[in-house]
Amino acid sequence: MTDITAPTAAAPKKRYRNLAQGVVESISASIRDGVLKPGEKLPTESVIMEMHGVSRTVVREAISHLQAAGLVETRHGIGTFVLEPPVAPLMISPDTIRTIEDVLAILELRISLETEAAWLAASRRTDEQAREMGEALQRILQGGSVEADVQFHLLIAQATGNRYFVDILTHLGTTIIPRARVNSAQLAHDDPAAYLERVNREHEDIYHAILRRDPEGARAAMRTHLSNSRERLRKAQVESAPR
Repeated sequence: MTDITAPTAAAPKKRYRNLAQGVVESISASIRDGVLKPGEKLPTESVIMEMHGVSRTVVREAISHLQAAGLVETRHGIGTFVLEPPVAPLMISPDTIRTIEDVLAILELRISLETEAAWLAASRRTDEQAREMGEALQRILQGGSVEADVQFHLLIAQATGNRYFVDILTHLGTTIIPRARVNSAQLAHDDPAAYLERVNREHEDIYHAILRRDPEGARAAMRTHLSNSRERLRKAQVESAPR
């Protein structure tokens, strides 16, 4: 398997993520409650470190999560600023996405949306964004968690430089990942290990195309990934239908 990121100890990385999540929740609450308003600059890394008693590594990971969620943007050499909320609310309610049919419909939307996002990400991504995608991919490969999967797709959306890709995917949340709502491997009587292996390889193909700045390759890899997800769910739907 390709070495994606420099090896680090698993325990410290997990600790960093837990601490970073606390910082994310605190800043998110300040934005939500209007303490931090759109256009305002976040405190410096040093101030956030002191406020929360965390390291610079933790602060940077927290900022990365906030960027992926579309809450802030970093302007290099200037600072990190709170973004305006979407002009109009999206009309897709995650609470209504319950069945395989619902997830299939969302996948059709994602195919059109995320294939273009992958193309743009491969064209526009920064080295830092590529590094963050690699770290998210490493977490997917190590444990196959839905959280890491969601983060990977959000980071691709962020790398487009178009906040509205991020807005839509953030709004949908974990419902953008089919296995967050339905176990398609189990329903289709597929081997879970083989299923995750295929999904992992698909994520690797997307990442490596973006890493080598190959827009067409990234678009094709994303389309393959989402189309395969759709076909796996269709198979699950057939297998689970009453006979």
